[in-house]
Amino acid sequence: MGMAIAEKIFLSRSKEEEIQPGQIITVKIDLLMGNDLGLPGVISEFRKIGAKNVFDRNRIFLILDHLIPSRDVLSAENNKLIKAFAKEYKIENFFDVGRAGIEHVFLTESGYVKPGQLIIGGDSHTCTYGALGALGLGMGNTDLAYCLAFGETWVKVPHTLKFILKGKRPKWVGGKDLILYVIGQIGVEGANYKVMEFSGEVLHTLSMSDRFTLCNMAVEAGAKTGIIEPDERTLQFMSAFPGNGGKVFCSDPDASYDHIYEFEVSQLRPQVACPYSPANIKPVEELSNIPIDQVVIGSCTNGRIEDLRIAAELLRGRSIHRDVRLLVIPGSQRVYLEALQEGVAEVFIKAGGVVTNATCGPCLGGHLGILAEGETAIATTNRNFVGRMGHPKSEVYLSNPAVAAASAIKGRIASPEEVIQT
Repeated sequence: MGMAIAEKIFLSRSKEEEIQPGQIITVKIDLLMGNDLGLPGVISEFRKIGAKNVFDRNRIFLILDHLIPSRDVLSAENNKLIKAFAKEYKIENFFDVGRAGIEHVFLTESGYVKPGQLIIGGDSHTCTYGALGALGLGMGNTDLAYCLAFGETWVKVPHTLKFILKGKRPKWVGGKDLILYVIGQIGVEGANYKVMEFSGEVLHTLSMSDRFTLCNMAVEAGAKTGIIEPDERTLQFMSAFPGNGGKVFCSDPDASYDHIYEFEVSQLRPQVACPYSPANIKPVEELSNIPIDQVVIGSCTNGRIEDLRIAAELLRGRSIHRDVRLLVIPGSQRVYLEALQEGVAEVFIKAGGVVTNATCGPCLGGHLGILAEGETAIATTNRNFVGRMGHPKSEVYLSNPAVAAASAIKGRIASPEEVIQT
């Protein structure tokens, strides 16, 4: 029996001659990433186990991206602790505010993540790296501390689900709509501790930005990770980075899957996740009577330059509704600079929006955009649980950048066509 792509990567990082789903194995990791939310706990656990050194200071990335610039004394002290740890162990890949951006955007745009790698991150959206044919696994503090010291971890080999996306993708439908639709079909527990492998003719029409979005939200279906086999577009993306381009793994034709889903998306409309679940999905047209107070365009899900360009296309020459505040958050310093150079940032500012530094900030209700009681937001972020962006009695709807921009203009949830026609 053949193997799926994820199983091949797990096998390549283990000492086993063969593996199968459900088997517990030890694997060597290629990269380790931690951020300002989890690293203080990781460092504490690292000290407790009596580790004398880190496994490889050149393959460790410490990125401050959630609560930056520091929102209060506690976050400032935590960031100081992380900076000191990086100096103590001579970890060169420490990135403070202004030097990187949101971890998953920065690591992929900089060429640090390569096909075939196994990356461990202290963030659930580490699954984003599957867009490059890599395995990104989010882990908690204790596991991350062990990896930090020894460069390996244990894992129970997950079963793989295959998602075949068929048809011709309609205008205004991108990676965000595809993953929201899939989650709406299978539910937030539909892929629990499984790999979501995406394939089908639709994938070949998706930009890398859309592919990152697609894999990013696999965790919202409970998945261990999401992954896409590398193709010519992937290799072209990686060709911009010198040196080792990684190793391409592909699923065997006779690979065994726990289940195979086929979805025809030719008639798909932009999807919106309603409170309080990423699986509570409706087409945008069914929500046109929902007024909003805040729009957030950004995050590790939709904070790349392509996302900002889409939003700017709708906002150019227009103003946001007087009852709405628009927050635009570039996913990295590089994206921010591109938005400035292309005039994209100017579009947002002239429309009445605010462009912030690259940060996770409002996505987790942490910083720069907290909702008050009774307020409603539409955001290109990834979660809309109770209190996710602020007050427990606020509400968050999730959408793609085009819907978010159209909604900012109309003052209510709106489709892009409503703006283009006016």
